[in-house]
Amino acid sequence: MVSESLTPWIMRVTQPDKSTDLFEAQRPRLLRIAYRMLGSMTEAEDIVQEAWLRWAGVDGTNVREPAAYLNRTVTRLCLDVMKSARARRETYFGSWLPDPIVEPENDDMRFDELTLTLMLALERLSPLERAAFLLHDVFGVPLDEIAETLNREPSAIRQLAVRARRHVQEDRPRFKVAREDGDRIARAFFHASTNGDLEGLRALLTHDVVIRSDGGGKVLAFRNPIVGIDRVLRMFAGLYRKHVSQSAILIRPVWIDGLPGYISREHGKFLQTTAFEIADGRIAAIYITRNPDKLAHIAELT
Repeated sequence: MVSESLTPWIMRVTQPDKSTDLFEAQRPRLLRIAYRMLGSMTEAEDIVQEAWLRWAGVDGTNVREPAAYLNRTVTRLCLDVMKSARARRETYFGSWLPDPIVEPENDDMRFDELTLTLMLALERLSPLERAAFLLHDVFGVPLDEIAETLNREPSAIRQLAVRARRHVQEDRPRFKVAREDGDRIARAFFHASTNGDLEGLRALLTHDVVIRSDGGGKVLAFRNPIVGIDRVLRMFAGLYRKHVSQSAILIRPVWIDGLPGYISREHGKFLQTTAFEIADGRIAAIYITRNPDKLAHIAELT
């Protein structure tokens, strides 16, 4: 027989908590908003956890619009974090890249049209511009709701979104890449770069190709971008001569924030993601992430 003193506790465990259900229904969207705002999956998860703690402190069943309430909470928490994040990136060792997010293999399951390239473009925006652009253009939040979130008039929010849109317009993908073509190019690049096939690499790259590599000061990476096909080919030639006996392992091709690429293990120990911006069938930019702090969630996929 169950003690009467335990009955309320048991009821809470065995009966669904509607407030919790409301939050969990919004969690995936909240995580995407936080990631797009911050470019860091770890920080995004922390933000969503903080939002949950705040949500647990109110009676969610009495909140008229839970989605709007939670969007507002997460956005404001992100704005607070962005102040310190921008300061940290000013002293970041080498190139900073967003955490690589591996996407579903089904193109129809993509959450939005942002790419890694556009994520970098968002870094040029002010926090308010970034919030207005993401909430309005990407997540479809009404202007009035964004205005309440950011404590601005709707007309001011419209101006913020227009200004942000203008800044990132030039970085929008101009060439649609089919998944099979992207996977083919990614595989061809991996084999050419790890086998010292410089002519094969030359055929894959644009004249003004650029490489950005993020090691976070924790593993070896290029501190500054490498620009131009001749410099890139010399760099890969040098790497091949130095590590010819330590071949890389291709784990699998993947799509990273809208760009084709792959996960690999370099020289037998370093996990790495490589993503490619493709322009008219050739690689225009290469984004290499080696910072282990940004790859913990990737390691679970290998």
